[in-house]
Amino acid sequence: MPRAEAGPTSNSTWDLGIDTTLIRLLAKNAEVFPRQVAMREKNKGIWQETNWQQLLDSVLCCAAGLESLGFGAEEVLLAVGDNRPRIYAGMLAAGALDGYAMPAFPDATLDEIRHFVHEARVRFVLAEDQEQVDKILDLREQGATIEHIIYDDPRGLAAYPAPGLISWESIQAKGAELLSQQPGLRETLIERARPDGPAVFVHSSGSTGKPKGVVLSHRNLLAGVRNAHRGGAFGFGETILAYLPIAWVGDFAVTMAAGVALRFTINIPERQETVLNNLREIAPTFYLAAPRSWDNLLTTIQVRMEDSTPLKRAIYQFFMTAALAAERRKLQGQQPTFKQRALDPIGEWLIRGPIKDQFGLARLRGAFTGGEAMGEDTFVFYRALGIKLRQLYGQTESSAYNAIQGPDEVRLHTVGRPLPGVDVQISGSGEILIRSGSVFGGYFKQDAATRESLQDGWLHTGDAGYLEPDGHLVVLGRLSDVVHTAKGERYIPNYIENRLKFSPYIKEAAVLGAGRDTLAALICIDKEAVGFWAELRGISYMSYADLSQTPQVIALILAAVKHVNATLPEALQVQRFVCLHKEFDADDGEITRTRKIRRNVVEDRYAPIINAIYDNQHQVQMKAQITYESGEVGVIERTLSVQEV
Repeated sequence: MPRAEAGPTSNSTWDLGIDTTLIRLLAKNAEVFPRQVAMREKNKGIWQETNWQQLLDSVLCCAAGLESLGFGAEEVLLAVGDNRPRIYAGMLAAGALDGYAMPAFPDATLDEIRHFVHEARVRFVLAEDQEQVDKILDLREQGATIEHIIYDDPRGLAAYPAPGLISWESIQAKGAELLSQQPGLRETLIERARPDGPAVFVHSSGSTGKPKGVVLSHRNLLAGVRNAHRGGAFGFGETILAYLPIAWVGDFAVTMAAGVALRFTINIPERQETVLNNLREIAPTFYLAAPRSWDNLLTTIQVRMEDSTPLKRAIYQFFMTAALAAERRKLQGQQPTFKQRALDPIGEWLIRGPIKDQFGLARLRGAFTGGEAMGEDTFVFYRALGIKLRQLYGQTESSAYNAIQGPDEVRLHTVGRPLPGVDVQISGSGEILIRSGSVFGGYFKQDAATRESLQDGWLHTGDAGYLEPDGHLVVLGRLSDVVHTAKGERYIPNYIENRLKFSPYIKEAAVLGAGRDTLAALICIDKEAVGFWAELRGISYMSYADLSQTPQVIALILAAVKHVNATLPEALQVQRFVCLHKEFDADDGEITRTRKIRRNVVEDRYAPIINAIYDNQHQVQMKAQITYESGEVGVIERTLSVQEV
């Protein structure tokens, strides 16, 4: 199993300044640590290693090859696909040429990619494989400006007659030839990029409309890395698993910016389906995941324990119950009891240690969650397991890092303190304002949105929150989501939705009630968790829609809703809900690729259900249009139960 050569070091002599670029830092790594492993990729069951010198050579060859095709300053390289060493190298090469590296989600639809292409007149695309190449060729046939398509995986593309198709190997060979013919070109490419020049071109989530382009400079990203390093998020030489979508700012900020600046060992899974297996093999020292990923991992642990022998289940329950009780006491500022302290080393040896080792969590020093609130039970479980899970708060516009919790200063309702180098204020309207070198310079070709977002040197985050007396930051939700009931009660739907999703059986929820007398909810069950629950109880079903409407499942969700209601004021409790016949889907436009609800789409599409809820009906007939993976559109029809709470 691969392991990092050395753990993080303080390395105070290494430059953590921000007046540099990623390509210069990469060149420095290659100069000082040429044979140290920079990347590993799982390919056909074998971990293939790339050292810092090889990575630099690959990036420079790509940059020289791109330049020979006419790529230069202010050109855009659209990168489409999953995490791959060549995708990362291509994006670094684009930044080295003072151009824009624009990553897109691998499952992005043609309409989404078309928006990106027209937004910045994209001429160059770096595609992972045949599937992504086909998308780009379809766009080009529809009039897109794309001229050059560089592909990584050649399978299925040998007979393609389309002009402008070029393999990664060809770009590398052309670049290597130019570098050998022009002795000064290598140094020129390393020095060309400017600290204030573009490093990556990402997009906002687009929950309220089309995603807005966010260009982050080398200085922005490196300021964010420096702030996070000083705040204790990560150190030098961490081992990470690069599995987050490349289009999410968190991936570039961790994998590329921090990875290059702090010499991480970057491990890339064979494919998304093998992430859990690869996680165990790598045993990373730093791991960032959304709450849903931590929830899924917890579900896997619980499922495996349910399938074990009665004796093992009994031992697990005994020691984990004690560990959970001890952790809850710690979070309340109390000391564990003598019995809990005595059981701790035995529980670590018998239960917690083997579980962490089995799932690749044994070496974690930095374990983080971000993007939305995490369920208390999930959070406490990992802390009890011995993993110091912490909340991270960041935004695309601020290079992903704003605030983190300290390892031993965790509170369930806060996101910790602002990082060193990050100033936070709360406006009169309750909005969180951020000032830092990591904050971007403005939205791409959207002056009005930029003026609204950046005022007097402060980033208006759009998040509602407050600072506690000791400096801890509390994030309540999106300020634009603050709505009122007909009776004038103020609430943020996302706050209640997150608490509903704390249940392992609820995957998504949309809370209704703006301008109405009471609150209600549309709920999407988690098919995996609910399906396993139903299987244990002998409940049969044919499909997601069938499962969602069984009386036992509705009763299960009812209990989860009642649990959340117990924590809310009476006026803000959910009074009625419907378990939907399908999940909210990004392809259907109901949620963004980062799983944020597009409320206007949901409320329009499910208007018959919403009307039935507020007309006090007990059932509603629903027809829904769905988009299949093939792109074909279908219609399903179901009778849905409207449940009183």
